[in-house]
Amino acid sequence: MNTPTLDGVLVVAFEQAVAAPYCTSRLAQDGARVLKVERREGDFARGYDDFVNGEATYFLWLNGGKESVVLDLKAAPDLETATRLVSKADVVVENLAPGALSRCGINLRELRDRRPELITCSISGYGTSGPYASMKAYDLLVQAETGLCAVTGGPESPARVGISLCDIVTGTQAYAAILKALLRRERDGAGASIALSMFECMSEWMAVPLMQTRYSGKAPPRLGVAHPSIAPYGMFSTKDGIDLLIAAQNDREWKILSQILLPEDRVDDERFATNVLRVRNRTDLDAILSGAIANRTAAELEELLRCNKIAFARLRPPADVVDHPALSWIPVQSARGEVQIPKPGAGVPERGTLHVPAIDEHGWRIREEFAPKGSRDGRG
Repeated sequence: MNTPTLDGVLVVAFEQAVAAPYCTSRLAQDGARVLKVERREGDFARGYDDFVNGEATYFLWLNGGKESVVLDLKAAPDLETATRLVSKADVVVENLAPGALSRCGINLRELRDRRPELITCSISGYGTSGPYASMKAYDLLVQAETGLCAVTGGPESPARVGISLCDIVTGTQAYAAILKALLRRERDGAGASIALSMFECMSEWMAVPLMQTRYSGKAPPRLGVAHPSIAPYGMFSTKDGIDLLIAAQNDREWKILSQILLPEDRVDDERFATNVLRVRNRTDLDAILSGAIANRTAAELEELLRCNKIAFARLRPPADVVDHPALSWIPVQSARGEVQIPKPGAGVPERGTLHVPAIDEHGWRIREEFAPKGSRDGRG
């Protein structure tokens, strides 16, 4: 097996919940050694649910390959241990409340002054300055503040995106920024101070609805599983009651779709000649398509669409996706046995099967390893 990409890189993570753990889980999968510093009660994501053999899905998903050490940063001996950890680290990641790490005695700016090669990454909700800096920022709250909820759901009400999207977006951005900083350090030896906020990361992903609103004065409508900017692109029910999403992304695809589904007198309907017109006349368009699709079974329609290279998908519940032919699972080990998690998009972990740590599972060994020289037992 080849040496993992980040072999030899030491990451110290003062992390909790999803955003920072998502970032460091990717670093661990790439071969970095990740020391996860937890409170006495542990990362509170350990208690989000108990669906997998009594353990939390969130924690099992995001903490494979890490080592856990419990440190109370308000206690002098544990603060000393934490200080020794960061003094050896290549990367320090934290998503505590803004300023919390500094108040405990670990100032990342001062650390970088002493060690210019150090890479630090701080994740906050709304940044470290301004009127929102001190506000708590959980995923759904940021979904609401960035307008994501307002463009999600149906006409009757806004909705939460069904996963922790703001956390995942931010963790992905942090991961990319750290990889870029590590590459740059290989070239010139300099580290980096990285600061990201969940609000900023999600707002960038909200670029289209925000720009549409700013420059047209019109926010995109909530259309459930229909696309607000493209038509036809939405859900239709077949004769046998299967919900299919069908998409024609451009005028060429619409021409093909209309020829295979619609009556001849509807194929050249000027109301549907361009995407802008189709969106403007969506109600009539969807009504005509719904009538044509309701006369065919899902199997008949899928074969017709596949043969003509028109995009479609079934609206599947998670119970169907668990066994989806395009989905792969990989194992992780926990204290209660092996469990399966979906394979990361970038492929299987470079270190092989990863172990999800129990609270403070590696605490004694880490204290011993990073103890001052001359200490007998590594405990202070």
